[in-house]
Amino acid sequence: MTTSVSTSRVGVHETAKVAIIASLYVAVTVVLAVISFGAVQLRLSEMFNYLALFHKRYIIAVTLGVVLANFLSPMWWIDVPVGGIATLIVLIICRVATKNMKSLVWKMIVTGLIFTASMFTVATQLMIVFDLPFWPTYGMVAVGEAFSMLVGGVTMYLIQKRFDFTK
Repeated sequence: MTTSVSTSRVGVHETAKVAIIASLYVAVTVVLAVISFGAVQLRLSEMFNYLALFHKRYIIAVTLGVVLANFLSPMWWIDVPVGGIATLIVLIICRVATKNMKSLVWKMIVTGLIFTASMFTVATQLMIVFDLPFWPTYGMVAVGEAFSMLVGGVTMYLIQKRFDFTK
């Protein structure tokens, strides 16, 4: 009986951690909604992408947060599926690409660069929906993502010194 109770607790704890991070992603996106969507965007909730470097559970947590937050987007009908799938794929790529790196700083730099480069998905959506030119739109969205990941990276680096995200 003890084994099933402890297994149940682990499941509840894992689910709670996923729910908390997904909720935080949505909350930060909503509070900053005016800058979270569109061709010029600073989605500071992207800082939670770095959590995937610490534990694979955060891949699901952040992806769920993106999907839920994107329901609030003016382009929700395309942002929800494309943003959700793109986030899931890029988080997995980041985790795999940094798996053998020892330095957390380098892991975070690589993750920030990969996410910045991945903004072609957002630029493509904006090009299709609003007939915006791809390259200038990609440039604007990528600069916003780079800034969000830089600020978020510093923030998460400092937070991880106090909290062990691997547990």
